[in-house]
Order: sequence, then structure tokens, then C-alpha cells
Amino acid sequence: MSTSDPKRSIIPWAFQAGAGLACILLGSLAFMSVQPALHPKPLLIAPMVSGLDACLQKPTHEPVHTGCVGPTGSAADLLGWTFRELGPIRAPQLQLGYTLKLPLLDFLRAQGNDWVVDAQAIQRVVRTLEQTEQPAVLYFFSNHFETGAPIEADLAHDRGNLAHSPEGPLPIDQYYGAKLYPWTVATTDNSLTRRREQVMQALSGALCAMPAQARGKIAGITVLGETHQLYPHFENGMGFSSPYVLADYSDASRAGFRAYLKQRFGTLAQFNQALGSQFGTWDAITPPTYQPKPAPAETPLAFLDTYAHGVLPVTGWVAPDAKSRLGNGQVRIYVDGRLHSRANIELSRQDVLAALPELGTANVGWRSDIDFSHWTAGAHRIDVLLERAHTPLRHLGTRLVTIQAEASKRPAQVDDPNLPAPWYATPPAAKALSREELRFSLDLPANQVEVRFNPMAKLWHAYRNQQVVDYIQHFQHLLAATCLGQKTLLTHQLIPYFNPSWDANRYAVDASLESMPGMASGISLYGEPAYGETFFRWRQSAHRSPYGVTEYHPLQAMNPSQLASALDRHRRNGAQFVSMFLEGHFHGILMSDHLNAFAFERTNKGYGSDVLYHSLQNVLNNAKPIEPALPALRSSSTGSHQSTR
Repeated sequence: MSTSDPKRSIIPWAFQAGAGLACILLGSLAFMSVQPALHPKPLLIAPMVSGLDACLQKPTHEPVHTGCVGPTGSAADLLGWTFRELGPIRAPQLQLGYTLKLPLLDFLRAQGNDWVVDAQAIQRVVRTLEQTEQPAVLYFFSNHFETGAPIEADLAHDRGNLAHSPEGPLPIDQYYGAKLYPWTVATTDNSLTRRREQVMQALSGALCAMPAQARGKIAGITVLGETHQLYPHFENGMGFSSPYVLADYSDASRAGFRAYLKQRFGTLAQFNQALGSQFGTWDAITPPTYQPKPAPAETPLAFLDTYAHGVLPVTGWVAPDAKSRLGNGQVRIYVDGRLHSRANIELSRQDVLAALPELGTANVGWRSDIDFSHWTAGAHRIDVLLERAHTPLRHLGTRLVTIQAEASKRPAQVDDPNLPAPWYATPPAAKALSREELRFSLDLPANQVEVRFNPMAKLWHAYRNQQVVDYIQHFQHLLAATCLGQKTLLTHQLIPYFNPSWDANRYAVDASLESMPGMASGISLYGEPAYGETFFRWRQSAHRSPYGVTEYHPLQAMNPSQLASALDRHRRNGAQFVSMFLEGHFHGILMSDHLNAFAFERTNKGYGSDVLYHSLQNVLNNAKPIEPALPALRSSSTGSHQSTR
């Protein structure tokens, strides 16, 4: 049995109920070294408590508690009740704080024909910080997910705020029943950015006016939340199979792409030489656009499809070996009979677990990315073999790939029995596996797929990545000019690679996952990366500073010992905080109308969240130091972030 459609995962990237959790560094900590300390400081557990919006940002709604209103109103009492239910904090290696989500657009109120910042709501935030003992993360939240702010509909009527496909502005989308606004990251010269700036300046002004003792409770600030490019049908379109319609193709983005190429290549002559093109002016250059079939030879730089940037993902899943405790093993990937790479069978495939719950684990996926940009035209063969200890090699499948030829040269046909060596070379002998013997699937690439490398597509993806970085850094610079610049500023991003069915180029976040001057990395971890090897291997593969875990959910139940070991491994490898969603309680009553599917909560049966809540309580209440279960990994200044491939 196989689950061969990788395009949909049941894990939301940014679940709308909390869509991103900004977390923190301990206030006095600075990112001074890429190496974990020999004796790391306590790890901050900084949950984002649900149910505070009605107290802080929604003055027109009935408050959940009378302490929210009036000249001394704040959410401090609501936080206090939630902390009490967690019990006493005795763990010597952990510290309890919280993440305070501040949806920027929610602070704006209509006044005549304008929108003004609600000063009373700002002061409720200030008083919450002053009246709560624990350190706080400020989550300056403003990404694509709706918050119900009245200004959202107004901003959505301005085309300049919207990401564009080649056909025009993207429509408002849906994500798990909530609106997803197609806000652009291609420009900061629009009304959306100005409104975000307006609230951020008001918040920073009020926070900087606090007494120094209260301001010292601000342990860090997450900027914007998950920031990325968009595409149609976001909820279901993160994979490789749907039409390759991307954003952003607005006039501002097209002009920015030409400016990016000018800066990168210097002169038009150098650009033409690098790409083998004959453009007469910079203005003649346009971004490549989606074509459902390989482009004709006369327009080699104009087309875009899933693989035009020159990389072919080879991915699938293999059921665990019930007879062995030696791990899932690896797959070997051969190209034209030669070993190309090995991939560990360890990546999270929640879709497979949903279809085959009897497997007992989602950590059955694998992936290897193959650069075909320098392959010769014609047919090539990819073979995938399963390698497990004390077991002969087993053949999982073969895929035939044709590199489309230039000009009028017709490529060799993949069904041609007279194909010459070395194309027809075969890997080491291995018995073919049937699905009766082992459940597995070789999902990608499709057999007999035709591909063509377009260097313009590779440049277009690089530019879209740079747009994401530039947009985040625009707000970083805004905060850096205030007293809040003395605090640690973090990103809040998800790593698409940890979901092997996802296409990272659709999101264009790879550049924002690397070190950005003045910012620390905030990374969201779901499933195996929350506790397993893939995240630590990825982090070890390049020069990366200490980090924060902005959203944390193992997507499975863990007992106290397992959770304690996972948290401590992050602490010893440089994590300054770990954040998870936590449902707020007031006198034992839930403060939210809707349960967050990923919240640690005793009444939430999904993904083992009820067990995780009790395990977290146990870990926080336990005065015994955590015994390290695994050695800490040290960062390396060399290597590729694709080392798991």
C-alpha cells in the first residue's frame, strides 16, 4: 500500500489560531557565539497563552475578566491563573515565561476617514508587562493570517498591498476555515506596510517609556511572524504537483527583479554572457512564468515550472522495520548507475501516518535533491535502493528522466531499447521489493518526466528569497532605531525541508533561514525535528548562531522523561527558549472560544497534546536536574544545509 500524493500534509504551516509564536531570549543574553556554552543558562519555556485578545485588543467585545478594563486593566491576572495551573516551577534548568502576541493591525480603530492607534489598548499591553513577574516575549505579529481586525478588509481593497500572479492580484484565500490575505512582501511602499509601521512605532514608544525595571522583563521580540511568498490555493498547494503559479509579479516586483540583476551582474553584457541571452535593454527582461509543458527552444528563458531551476527532488517513504532496533536505514540514490547520495529514512510524513496509523510513527520519509542543471540532453535513469543493516540491498524503483534538448535536437526517448551506455548502467545488484513484502512509495519524480533547466528561473527564485529577507529587515531596522533595538530581535520561520513533500521555492524562505545581520533565528519545529536528529544536523551544517524555537509540537505524546530530554537537548545545543501554544485558563475555565489544535491542553486529544500538557507540568515541577540523554552537537562553519540529503 502506498501514499503517493505528497502535495498535502495535515500539518498546517502556520495554524491560523496562533499562526506563529514569537519567542524570546532571556533579556540579558546576547548572541555572542555560535557555540553552545559549556554550562548553558536555564532554558526559557515561553508559551503563547491563548485567549488574551478579548482582554487586550478587543475593547468592543465583552472582556473575559473585569480586570481587563479600567485605568489599571491588563491581562496579568489571566496569565497568573494559567501559570498557577501549571504548578510550582522547581526545574533548575528551566525558567517559565510567556509570549505576548501583539497583532499589529488589531490596534487600529477607524476615526472618520482615517485609522488611528488605540492608545488604551497599547497601555493594557504596557500594564500587562508591568504587572506580570515572568519575562515576556513580544510577538509583533503581522503576517498573512487574518486576526479579524476591521482594517484588514480595507487594506485588501488596495491592489498595492496584494501579491500578484502573472494574471493579477491573488484572491483572498482560505486556510483551515480562516481567511488568508495575499499580502505582498515585494515592496514596503504601500499602505499595508505604513499601517504596520504606525502601530509598531506606537508600541515601541510606549514600551520605551516604561520604567527600566519593567522594560527589563522584555526578553526578546519576534518580528512579523512567518514571512514568505504566496501562491494560489495555499492550504493544499505546498507540494510539487499543482500548477506552478507563484507570486510576486506586480509592477514593483518586476522592476525590483531587473534592479536585482543589475546589481548582481553589473552590466547587461555580463548578464547576457552568463545566460547566453541577447537582451538589448534591461527593461526587456521579464521574470519567467509558468508553462505546463517544457518551453519551446526559442523561449528558453521565459518558462517556469516545478523543476526549471535545475533541481529534481527524489522523495518517498518506507515503513519501519518491525524486526530490527537498528533504525529505519537509508536509501541510496543512483544516477545513471553511479551513486549520487544517501538519504536517511527519518523525515516526518504525517500524511502517511494518517493513512496507515498502524505504522505507529510518521518518521518514515526521505528525500534527496538532485541538481540536473549540468546534465546532458537526453534520457537519464534514477534508481533507488533500500539499505538496512544486516540486510541485502533492496530495489525500491526506477525513474526515467529526459532532459529536453536545445534548439531542434530531439532527445532520446525513454522507451528506446537502444540507449547507449553509460545511461543504461545499473547500480549494484539488488532484489526488487514488492509492496506485499514492504510498504513503501517512491513518490517523486514521476516516471518519464521531461525537464529543462532555465537559469532565469534560478535567479527568479533567488530574488523572491531576497524579497522576504528585505521585508523582514525593514521592520528590524525600524525597531533597531528605538530602545527595543537593545533587545534580541528574532525571525519566526518554518523550514520547508523538514516536510519532504513541500516545495521550498513556493515559499522562498531559504535566505531568511540563514544569518541576517542584527537578527537571531526563530525556527518552528513540528514532528520529528522537535526531538530528533534532522534539526540538529541541519543546524550543525552551517555557521548558525544560537536560536529560539518559536513553535514547538512533537505531534505525538511524550512522557515526562522524553520531553525533558528533548528540551534539554535544545538547551545544550544553543536554544535560548522553546515556545508552545498553551490554552489560557481563568478559574479553570478556557479563555478561548476555539481550541487551538496544536495547544498543549489537558482536554486536547489531538497529536498527544493532553499528554504533553501533563508532561510539561511534570518537567517544570521536578526539582531534579535533567540527565542528558544525548550528546550536544557543536555548530560547524562548513557544509551545506542540505546535509541530510
